[in-house]
Amino acid sequence: MQWQTLAAGVRLNWEMYTGGRKGWPMRVPDFLYSLYERRLAREIDPERRPCHVGIILDGNRRWAKQLGSSASAGHRKGADHVSEVLDWCAEAGIQIVTLWMLSTDNLKRSPDELAPLMAIIAETVETLGGRWKIRIIGDLKLVPEEFAARLRATEERTAGSSGMTVNIAVGYGGRHEITDAVRTYLRERAKEGATLEQVADEINISTFTEHMYTKGQPDPDLIIRTSGEQRMSGFMLWQTVHTELYFCEAYWPEFRRTDLLRALRDYAARERRMGK
Repeated sequence: MQWQTLAAGVRLNWEMYTGGRKGWPMRVPDFLYSLYERRLAREIDPERRPCHVGIILDGNRRWAKQLGSSASAGHRKGADHVSEVLDWCAEAGIQIVTLWMLSTDNLKRSPDELAPLMAIIAETVETLGGRWKIRIIGDLKLVPEEFAARLRATEERTAGSSGMTVNIAVGYGGRHEITDAVRTYLRERAKEGATLEQVADEINISTFTEHMYTKGQPDPDLIIRTSGEQRMSGFMLWQTVHTELYFCEAYWPEFRRTDLLRALRDYAARERRMGK
């Protein structure tokens, strides 16, 4: 009974005071942290786990800034954290994880920041390719060919891998993806000799879904965004019509297993009516 009381107290205080707050200074003993993790895991209904989880990895630069470090140091710290988080996702039974690593807006950053960031991403993707099935989503024509080639090579090398699929969103923007899908479809039909009137008559939702970067995959059940920002920023606009959203206060480098478990617990407790 005393341990049950202690566990309840740990949960209450942890969620009230640490709940993802940035820069929380308290060092919680490892055994209490583990106790809290196990409590969270037990509260997640295994029948209500998401199949596909998207993560907006936000807050690397702000994490670095609060420590007086460079943006590249923040990106490196965030990249080093990816593999660990994917391990947690696999343990939780998630089948597909989509990581937004480089947006079309990010491509407007200064070359001094962008070049090291691309190098970090390429190295990270190659490392992940040693364990997971990698799929690149985004427009690789927008990035340097050397960088794009490394990503494509990893994707091809892991095409036959089993286990969890990891989508890496690079050169990705939601509006850009939709525009790209429409353009690709129109070009295909033009090559087949279809008239504009024929194309207009046959267009439906499935038409464009089959031309999205994630074609062949289920839409994401849950999107998690770190850093406290509560907006989608154009992430997977087409695919997220019925997706549940979860916003976490922690910067991406500080995102912990408890944050993931909280998101999964929150998702499992929601009533998903899918517009009905």
